[in-house]
Amino acid sequence: MEIGIYTFGDLPAGARGPQAAQQRLQEIVAAAKLADEAGLHVFGVGEHHRSDYAVSAHTVVLGALATATRTIRLSSAVTILSSADPVRVFEDFATLDLLSGGRAELMAGRGAFTESFPLFGYALQDYEALYNEKLELLLKLRDTERITWEGAFRPALNAQEVSPRPSRKLPIWIGAGGTPQSAVRAGQAGLPLNLANIGGEPARFKPFIDLYRKTGLAAGHAPADLKVAISGHLHVQRDSQVARDTFFPHYTHYMRHNLPQRDRGWEISSSDYAQLASPHGSLFVGSPQEIADKILYEHELFGHQRFLAQIDIGGLPFAKVAQAIELLASEVLPTVRRALKKQEPVSPAAPHPRSRP
Repeated sequence: MEIGIYTFGDLPAGARGPQAAQQRLQEIVAAAKLADEAGLHVFGVGEHHRSDYAVSAHTVVLGALATATRTIRLSSAVTILSSADPVRVFEDFATLDLLSGGRAELMAGRGAFTESFPLFGYALQDYEALYNEKLELLLKLRDTERITWEGAFRPALNAQEVSPRPSRKLPIWIGAGGTPQSAVRAGQAGLPLNLANIGGEPARFKPFIDLYRKTGLAAGHAPADLKVAISGHLHVQRDSQVARDTFFPHYTHYMRHNLPQRDRGWEISSSDYAQLASPHGSLFVGSPQEIADKILYEHELFGHQRFLAQIDIGGLPFAKVAQAIELLASEVLPTVRRALKKQEPVSPAAPHPRSRP
């Protein structure tokens, strides 16, 4: 299993302005360097267009990370495709792929945050239609150098060249929150799927993952193409109770203020928090062994190939973020891999070439 981290670049409580954003962006670069050096697999950066986040131009940040890292894959988390121009999106990520030596990935989403729609001149009533049309165009751009295309929301393209081209077929993931339509869309297209699970019991998403795979197989896609990633909130320290106590104020602030409704977010009580952090809850907080156990529990449910953790939320001090990266890479990842290797079926030994039946 691959393990990675992602960030939205949210600012600490009360922090605003260029200086706060600059510090936050520098911390993102430092976190990516640490994750790369520690041996994690993926670093994702999301986009938001409001004053309590430092990242609106996520492709610019990813470009900076391409020159600051060596092997870790660089992904959006997500790209709000509904309010973006797919041509520009493809060109940006093709450039990122070349700049990073073939490490770029794109995660396309509809966007739970809606500030980008009026900002770029789109109507919210077209929310679904925008995404469907732009995803179709993005996939065509990936598969052909010269494109002829016509839609409702963008000027037509007539045998026009789109360049540069990436070093290989650009990986495009679908970012989803658990609606059946998202599962069907990703499955029919044969695209890998990232499920964001930030609340409730993970088991409730099993039918969603099953629907995705069933739809993909029915559409003729190979099982190997139907990859699944699970993403969630995480904080890890060596002492479980210290991890819970440290993370609680930052997590509650984030869920209260940094959700799409801003000051009408989710109020988390101490009992809610304890339930979310329980062995079958959605929140990954505790010791390295507890984190590994929860990843393995979800793997029993979903059989996923990737786990992504958002570990810097709510203004968590960078020193704690750095510790979490180190523990995730040095203790959680090896524990998970050892456990999964033990579960692999043992192939029968091949007969010796000189043996006879």
